[in-house]
This record gives sequence, C-alpha cells and structure tokens, in this order.
Amino acid sequence: MKFLKDFELKGKRALVRCDFNVPLSPKGEILDDFRIKETIPTIEYLIKKGARVILMSHLGKPKGKVVENF
Repeated sequence: MKFLKDFELKGKRALVRCDFNVPLSPKGEILDDFRIKETIPTIEYLIKKGARVILMSHLGKPKGKVVENF
C-alpha cells in the first residue's frame, strides 16, 4: 500500500475526492462541518509539499431526478 508520503508531490496536480456531502438545513446552512474539517490536514500537507490541489466532491442525493438546487 502506498501513502502520500511515498510520492514526490512538488509541481504535481493532486486530485482529491472529498466527502463534503454534509447535512444542510432547509436554508442551505451547514449543520455539521466534521467531514470538511477532517480534510484540512490532507489539503495542507499537499500544499506544503508543493502540489497543486484540486478538490472534487458532490452534494446531495437527488435519487435519479434533476434537482435544480444541486
């Protein structure tokens, strides 16, 4: 198994799939930011090592329907 520390990251693009699918209030306010806060050490590590960080996530579960809010 390989870990981030096993790679030369300087000047590389790092595509990071983040679980930012957090619970939201009906007004769209974040109710629990735990998942967001837990990604910060990884993002900071990548930046410190010279990577260009690209974050990828999704929001909500529209159950196969088009939902304009998402």
